[in-house]
Amino acid sequence: MLHLIVCIKWVPSTQSVPIDRRTGTLVREGMPGIVNPPDLNALELALRIKDEHGADVTAISMGPPSARAGLEYAVGMGVDRGFLLSDKVFAGADTLATSYTLAKFIERQRYDLLLFGQETTDSSTGHIGAQVASWLGIPFLYYVTDVVVQGDHLIVTRILEDVRERYRIGMPAAISVAMKSNAPREVKLANKIKARRKGVISIMSNEDLGLDISCVGLRGSPTRVSRIDIVPTVPRKRKIFRGCPDEAAKWLVDRLEEEGLI
Repeated sequence: MLHLIVCIKWVPSTQSVPIDRRTGTLVREGMPGIVNPPDLNALELALRIKDEHGADVTAISMGPPSARAGLEYAVGMGVDRGFLLSDKVFAGADTLATSYTLAKFIERQRYDLLLFGQETTDSSTGHIGAQVASWLGIPFLYYVTDVVVQGDHLIVTRILEDVRERYRIGMPAAISVAMKSNAPREVKLANKIKARRKGVISIMSNEDLGLDISCVGLRGSPTRVSRIDIVPTVPRKRKIFRGCPDEAAKWLVDRLEEEGLI
C-alpha cells in the first residue's frame, strides 16, 4: 500500500491581517481561518490516488492550536489521520525554519509521496515543497496536475504555461500540485464525525520532536522583516459617460497619457 503525506496550512480567511511590528510576522490569534485553497488541490490529488490504489493518506500542518480545524477538514474530505505540529517555539518561522520542522517530523514517518499546494495565500512564496524535499534528499517537481502509479515509480504530468511535461520518477518523491488543477471534493458527514474521534488527529509539540530551538521558529529563520510600511489607499478617478463610447475612450486615453502610462 502506498503511503502519502499532504502538508497543509491553516491561513487567515481575510487579507486584512494585522502585523506584529516588532517581529514582522502576521498576528494570527483570533483571526478566522481556512485551509489554504491551493492545498485543497493537493489533498484532492492524494485522495484520487487513494481511490485508485488504496493508499494511506496523512495530513500534516504546522501552526497554532486553531489549525486543528484544517486537519479536521482534511479528514472530512477522506484523509486517514492528521498531525498538528504546534508549539510556541515554532512561531514566527520563515520558510526555511518551517520546512526544517516539517522535514524532521516527516523523516520519522513512512511515506512514498509528499504532496504540497503550489503556494499559500498568506505569503505566496511556493518554497515549502522544494525545501522539504531538499532536507529529505528526495526528487521534487512543481506544478503537477496528474500522477500515475506504475509499480515503484510515478509518471508525473506537470504544466508550464501552455506546455505539458511528463516525468518518470522513483519513490519516495515530493510534488507541488498546480492550483486549480482539480476540483476538491466535498466534506462528508461520516468523515467529519471521524475527525473528532480520539487518535485521528494528534498534536505534536517540540517536546515530542526534540528539535534544537535555534533551528526552528523565529530563532531559526534567517530571513527577517526589517521594516513595515503601510501604503495609503490611492483614491481612484471615476467618470461616468452616458453618451458616445468614442468620447469615453478618448477621455481615458488622454488621462493615461497625462500620467505617463502610455
